[in-house]
Amino acid sequence: MMGQKLKITGWVAAGAVAGVLTTVSLQTVARGSLAPLPLEELQQLAAVFGMVKSDYVEPVDEKKLISDAISGMVAGLDPHSQYFDKKSFKEFREGTTGRFVGVGIEISQEDGLIKVVSPIEGSPAFRAGLKPNDLITKIDDTAVRGLSLNEAVKRMRGEANTKVLLTIFRKDESRTFPVTITREEIRTQSVRGKIMEPGYGWIRLSQFQERTVDDFVKKVEDLYKEEPNLKGLVLDLRNDPGGLLDAAVAVSSAFLPENVTVVTTDGQLAESKSVYKAAPEFYQRRSGSDPLRNLPAALKNVPLVVLVNEGSASASEIVAGALQDHKRAIVMGSQTFGKGSVQTVRPLGPDTGLKITTARYYTPSGTSIQAKGIVPNVLVDESAEGSPFAALRMREADLEKHLASGQGPETKDPEREKARDEARKRLEEEAKKPPQDRKTPEFGTDKDFPLVQALNRLKGQPVLVSKTQIIVENKDEKKEN
Repeated sequence: MMGQKLKITGWVAAGAVAGVLTTVSLQTVARGSLAPLPLEELQQLAAVFGMVKSDYVEPVDEKKLISDAISGMVAGLDPHSQYFDKKSFKEFREGTTGRFVGVGIEISQEDGLIKVVSPIEGSPAFRAGLKPNDLITKIDDTAVRGLSLNEAVKRMRGEANTKVLLTIFRKDESRTFPVTITREEIRTQSVRGKIMEPGYGWIRLSQFQERTVDDFVKKVEDLYKEEPNLKGLVLDLRNDPGGLLDAAVAVSSAFLPENVTVVTTDGQLAESKSVYKAAPEFYQRRSGSDPLRNLPAALKNVPLVVLVNEGSASASEIVAGALQDHKRAIVMGSQTFGKGSVQTVRPLGPDTGLKITTARYYTPSGTSIQAKGIVPNVLVDESAEGSPFAALRMREADLEKHLASGQGPETKDPEREKARDEARKRLEEEAKKPPQDRKTPEFGTDKDFPLVQALNRLKGQPVLVSKTQIIVENKDEKKEN
């Protein structure tokens, strides 16, 4: 009887799975491919599902089994394809809109505690008087020591109008005090900027979100109001992990001549074979006018340096690559992360979805960014002493199952592993020093070494170029047509 039941379960599941896959294969047929369904393997999948359900040591949730199977299938493709369940889909949407419910602080880790990097202007944390360098020792009744950064973030986020009690240690006042903050919807600020000195401005993008383009335009307008005779501008994309493709095309278009190519994409789907140009139809949202219409005309010609590092990825690399290829900007810093692939999010129901890699993207000259990144025109270290910890940063080429560039074989660099070991030792030594002596200057200050070098370049003054950085090369660079 058990065997009979198992068989029926198996076939019902196979029917369900085959039904789902038929839809996919119908789309495949429409694309001109007639690949038949692998029925034998699907029967095997159904048999495993049936066996786990009947034979496993304790009952398992059918829905979880199916979602785990989908997750495994997608995770095996590359590091950026992902199945979204209800919770992760909500978090993903929050990330791209730049909106979430919480207290409104940027945080980092220090000595096992959580450090406030800066409160977001106008947020509940800002109004409660939290300051940069404040340390959070407890979140409600939970001690922060031992929590990961992500766990701390989850505990501070929650439903709107609920309260969270933070225990704060303020070093310069040597006192600990509690602050009760009511959570509310936070709009993150992905654009910062200021006039660094007469004639020279700095704009930093920390992410490419839905509001980034509008915020960028406003910041440029503010800088030109303060300094109408701008002689040079630094566009800072360091540690910017990327985000929305249309925002990257818009920011590139702000500096480039009209209608030149910003980025091209290539993949299996017809819509994955695209050319994005510096024109409103390629970045304008469905409703509304050209978001760049109010930019000062001078922005098209102002001398420009783009700052990048190993943490600059995806949309950042599109912008840096486009401005470099069109010789519109000098790119300075370190070789970028190398995420040269485009992901498309497809809903699978009201609250689940699939993020799947659908294309590689190429700079205007036809170079793939994937697993390589943008190589700066001028290599600059993080500090006057060099970049002691850069080797520890993961790049796309270090990720398990990463997509190849599609432009020739990759070369592994044994020197890189050696550099990593040395950097680990240096980091251990650095961690023993008191915080004020550590080499972590804040971006946008006069102690920000790469920014000082970028300003020197714009002013025609000498630049301290890196003597140590090694470029990770792919042998064959051009896109095959």
